[in-house]
Amino acid sequence: MPDPVIRIEQLNKSYKTSAGLFPALKDASLEIKAGEFVAIMGPSGSGKSTFMNILGCLDASTGGRYLLDGRDVAELNRDELAVLRNRTIGFVFQGFNLLQRMSLQDNVALPLIYCGVERDERKRRARELLAKVGLEKYFNAMPNKISGGQQQRVAIARALINNPRLLLADEPTGNLDSLTGEEIMNLFESLNREGITIVLVTHEANIAQYAQRQVRFFDGCIVSDVPTAAGATA
Repeated sequence: MPDPVIRIEQLNKSYKTSAGLFPALKDASLEIKAGEFVAIMGPSGSGKSTFMNILGCLDASTGGRYLLDGRDVAELNRDELAVLRNRTIGFVFQGFNLLQRMSLQDNVALPLIYCGVERDERKRRARELLAKVGLEKYFNAMPNKISGGQQQRVAIARALINNPRLLLADEPTGNLDSLTGEEIMNLFESLNREGITIVLVTHEANIAQYAQRQVRFFDGCIVSDVPTAAGATA
């Protein structure tokens, strides 16, 4: 079996509130192997967003261990974490998060600036990925001139620009109609078949069925971890 990309051991996260400490995560343990497609589910306040923020190195736990690609995240300094986020992890968000005054090509190429990649190479790689997600005719278009589904494809292309091992998607179909959401999920399936590990937060059961596993959170705890029909046939 492949080594885990993600290994979570007894993870805890508490926040200070006026009423005292609030435990958002409680002793969560989980492994996700390279090449898996995992859906994270649960009601609002269940801990799934906190969990994803920790997976993406956007927040730190208050207890337990998180190993990403075999490295204990707690032992990394700020610069090492920034490199990890930029080169190992790709992020896709519900709200697309595109810069409205930049072309689609420049939006996709943006992470490469922080890697010191030269302009011509940035443009070449951005065009390749826009073609990969079916937007080869829109290199120079602005985000407000394309549909929501197309904007999410741009966001996915941007997330892939540094060839990440891990793709984290937070409600990526939440702002889309059902047909467009299905097209985006088919794209995720295709990327997963290419070997990219995907962890996706969703509250929609039909979206979670695209994954191979469903991990459900409730009151900060992992309460189930089960294969889907897609996982059973994988």
